[in-house]
Amino acid sequence: MAIAGLGVHLPDRVVTNDDLAEVLDTSDEWIRTRTGIRQRHVAAPEEATSDLAAAAARDALADAGLEAAALAAVIVATTSPDHAVSATAPLVASALGVAVPAFDLNAACSGFVYALRVASGMVATGDGAVLVVGAETLTRVVDPEDRSVAVLFGDGAGAVVLVPDPDARLGPFVLGADGGGASMLWTASGGTRRPFDAEVLADRSHYLTMRGGDVYRNAVVRMTESAREVLELAELSVSDVDLLVGHQANVRILDAVAARLGLPAQLSQVSLDRHGNTSAASIPLALWDAREQGKLHDGDTVLLAAFGAGATWGACLLTWKER
Repeated sequence: MAIAGLGVHLPDRVVTNDDLAEVLDTSDEWIRTRTGIRQRHVAAPEEATSDLAAAAARDALADAGLEAAALAAVIVATTSPDHAVSATAPLVASALGVAVPAFDLNAACSGFVYALRVASGMVATGDGAVLVVGAETLTRVVDPEDRSVAVLFGDGAGAVVLVPDPDARLGPFVLGADGGGASMLWTASGGTRRPFDAEVLADRSHYLTMRGGDVYRNAVVRMTESAREVLELAELSVSDVDLLVGHQANVRILDAVAARLGLPAQLSQVSLDRHGNTSAASIPLALWDAREQGKLHDGDTVLLAAFGAGATWGACLLTWKER
C-alpha cells in the first residue's frame, strides 16, 4: 500500500522566538541553541483541532485526486481534541461531507505512526482508502508562563490518504509503550484521576509539564532501537534508507538518532525550525516539507521514527510513490 495523497495545514499566525522573548524570560539564541526552533504557528481563537485537520484532509484528498466519498474511514491522531468527550475524527468526517467510521487515536507524539499501523491493517483487509490525520493545537494546553514548554510547541495538521498498492511498502512496524514513564511528559489533571476543579486551576496542573532531560534520553534510545528493529525485520540496512523522518521535537534528538544509526545528517529531515513541536502532526508536516524540498523521489525508502508521552514510541518503513 502507498500514500496516494499528502496535505498539510498551518495556521496563519506565526510566533517567532523574538516574539516569545517579549513575554518570557528567554531569547532567540536560548531557544535555537537548545531546540533548533525558530518559529511556530499558532491557531486563531476560533480555530480548533478539527478545523486544522479538515483543511489538511481536503488538501490530501486533492493531492490524491480523490473525492471524500472514496474514503472507507477517517483516523485522527491527536492529544489535543476539540472536546474532552466525543472524538474529533467524526467532526472531520462531517466537515468532509462523509459518514464513515471515524475515530481518534491518542499516542501523543507517536500518534501518527500508531495511526498508520491501524490504517494499514484496514487497507490490507480490503476496506479501501483510509484517511490518516495528525492534528494538534498544543499551544492551548501549555502554560504560557512556563518557558520550558511554551517555547516548544506549535499548532498544525498533516494528512495522508492510504490506498492499496502492491508495488509499495508500508511497514514493517515496531510500536512500544511504557506507562512507567508517563509522568515525564503529561498533563497531570483534568482527567478522571484528578478532575478539573478550583484547586487544579490554582496549582496550574491542567497544563502540560515535561522533564526535558528524561524525555531527551528516552527519545534517543527508543527511536534508535525501534528504527533498528524495523530495518532488521525488513532485512535492510541503514545504507538502504534514503530519508529519515523523525518526530520533530528537538534538533538534538534528531541529530543523536541519526548519529547512532550511522545515517548521514543530511538524510535526516528537519522541519521543526519552522513549525516547532506539533506532536502527532510533526511527521506528516516533515514529509510535506521533504517533498517540497525535492528530497523525496519515486521508490525511495523512508524511515519514520517517533517518541511521545505515555511513554510511547514507534517506527516504520514506507516506499515513497510519485503519483
